[in-house]
Amino acid sequence: MSKKIPRSNDDDYGLDIIRERQAFIEENTPAKLDHTKQFSFEPGEMSGNIENLFGVAQVPIGLAGPLLINGEHAKGEFFVPMATVEGTMLASYNRGMRVIRESGGVITTVSGDAMQRAPVFVFPSAREARDFGLWLDEHFEQIKATAESTTSVGKLNEIEHYHAHNMVFTRFDYSTGDAAGQNMTSKATFFACEWINKEFKGISHYLLSGNFDTEKKTSSVNMLKGRGRRVTAEITIPRDVMIKNLRISPEQMHYGQGISTLSAFLSSSSNNAAHPANGLAALYLATGQDIANIGESNQCTTYNKVTRDGDYYFSITLPALILATYGGGTALPTQRECLQIMDCFGPGKVMKLAEIAASLALAGELSLGAAAKIDKETRTNEWVDAHERLGRNR
Repeated sequence: MSKKIPRSNDDDYGLDIIRERQAFIEENTPAKLDHTKQFSFEPGEMSGNIENLFGVAQVPIGLAGPLLINGEHAKGEFFVPMATVEGTMLASYNRGMRVIRESGGVITTVSGDAMQRAPVFVFPSAREARDFGLWLDEHFEQIKATAESTTSVGKLNEIEHYHAHNMVFTRFDYSTGDAAGQNMTSKATFFACEWINKEFKGISHYLLSGNFDTEKKTSSVNMLKGRGRRVTAEITIPRDVMIKNLRISPEQMHYGQGISTLSAFLSSSSNNAAHPANGLAALYLATGQDIANIGESNQCTTYNKVTRDGDYYFSITLPALILATYGGGTALPTQRECLQIMDCFGPGKVMKLAEIAASLALAGELSLGAAAKIDKETRTNEWVDAHERLGRNR
């Protein structure tokens, strides 16, 4: 008979049951626990965030900055906590941030806010499906009221619907306040679907999620319609600042970005950027975000040009930044401290955090984009050299 992981129906986050699980691991696996079973806060605080708790994973957290942002919500200089095990990464982001400061700051703009749940409704034929789409538009206000009755924060702003065969694929688009909102939208949409199923005769059945919300993966619909927050970060870097700090000219950078964009097209990549997932994952891990949301959040487009004055313009648009400053893992003690470093903990701060995240991504793009070039005289490469000096290759 298989051995079962110890659990307690009375208090599964008490120290006694945690010690039982630690002993179970040592008795039934090759591991002898020391570091993973040490933590500095009450285990009960992790209730709702983890099951079968036996310890914590200590991931190094570094500080990058200051990052100068001229945003609508994030204004001024910010120090950014980043959790990673990749040597050289923070050094690279710091270099991008220095370029940003010497250029007067990055400008950020939030242009979208939508979290989805995407039910699919199935009908006997295509004709009923077509008519259902018209019915949805006519009854939007009733559906909206039903969905919003389940939440004090979420607002149903739109129901997209796409007809294919005898099915209607929908996306219920919500604004979710300072929460990421996946659980909130699931409950609200379930109540709305039950009302729809009762009111519209002829539905064969429905699935609460037909996978058209494309949760935790990139998609063309998210690129166009957005998921989470849509944020653009942009900057114009004076020519002399770029050459001094990145050792590359605007023309060279523009040339390389053009080739990278062609490569992204040829490989059907989800973006034409260098590595937005690096900075976002480090920020997400430090601040208690659902790290799997990087699946959508790293999707982006970049655009660059050499200005008429010979300076360098660069921008990045992230259409599906999914993050929170309230709820989920953000209230865990270490994650809360990291959010507080940026004054981004609690209600009213999520747009600020989104602008910081987009600015962080831009800093990383500038630094790595310049590091990829090969010096003609020394035949060296900054990317390789940095990993040799600072990374695990040393």
